[in-house]
Amino acid sequence: MVTMSEVAKAAGVSVMTVSNVINGHRYVSDATRDRVLAAVDRLGYRVNVAARSLRSGSTGIIGLAVPDIDTPYFGQLASLLIERAARLGYQVVVEQTGATRENELGALAHSRVRRYDGLILSTVELGDEDADQLRSDLPVVALGERLSGGHAVDHVAMANVEGARDATRHLIERGCRRIAAFGAQPGPEVNANSLRTAGYHEALTDAGLDPSPELAVPCAFSMAGGAAAARSLLAGGIPFDGAVCFTDTVAIGALRALADHGVAVPDEVKVIGFDDVEQGRYTVPSLSTIAPGHSEMVDAALRMLGDRIAGRRGEDEHEMFTGPHQLVIRQSTGGP
Repeated sequence: MVTMSEVAKAAGVSVMTVSNVINGHRYVSDATRDRVLAAVDRLGYRVNVAARSLRSGSTGIIGLAVPDIDTPYFGQLASLLIERAARLGYQVVVEQTGATRENELGALAHSRVRRYDGLILSTVELGDEDADQLRSDLPVVALGERLSGGHAVDHVAMANVEGARDATRHLIERGCRRIAAFGAQPGPEVNANSLRTAGYHEALTDAGLDPSPELAVPCAFSMAGGAAAARSLLAGGIPFDGAVCFTDTVAIGALRALADHGVAVPDEVKVIGFDDVEQGRYTVPSLSTIAPGHSEMVDAALRMLGDRIAGRRGEDEHEMFTGPHQLVIRQSTGGP
């Protein structure tokens, strides 16, 4: 097995410098880093994770468990989190839960067995009633809407109500009066759908507009779901001049369906999404959206997890962070 000393000799640096490069410390010049990494590749050096874990009690690995990795939002989230975690010296293992309670609990169990230093878990099915499952010796930060913030769990969430309210208000200000909600889910269950539905209703009520049940269209958070929602209104002859789509992927699908039916966006129907995924900048027309504060949420999650791993906060000291949202106006609602 190639040793760190051999890598240091081949690169012409100290063993400490090799260690700094391997562990992702920032205070190494680009030229030195490149020389060390070239020596690592040439010699085939591999970090002995088991030995490092025994010495320090840390693996340098954190888990990220998300519902699926093939949707634009979670792909973008994972990419950003991997990039930011690397700056802190962590590697990230991504796990897909399929948005099931069994797999979300499984991600917690796997993280303990694999001795991850901590876990960032997107909770779709785990809610307040499962908060005890999230409190353990494993540092965990929860992402998502299913937790209310009233429990002792570090938690990062989006401004779902406020964002959907601002999206709907924007359409009202642009002259829309028959505004559809694609992805709507009224009711007592707390999730992204219901919270964004509440924000949509608040904006309509504030403007003196009566929410029309026929315009609240449930759909899957996917392009196919958005296309199906738009087609259902068009096929039923239900008039609408605006559409608040509860994710950008839903909005992209709706744009496709409207184009197929010869409906001009934004002249006849104005469309806005939620998430600010990169693909929305390249649709025709480009997609107006709510940016939920991706960078701020990722940084908050990593800071909370790092504090918990390092023992800088007590068991009863937990934090709730909500990302700062922003309205992004593009062509689909009449912007530039």
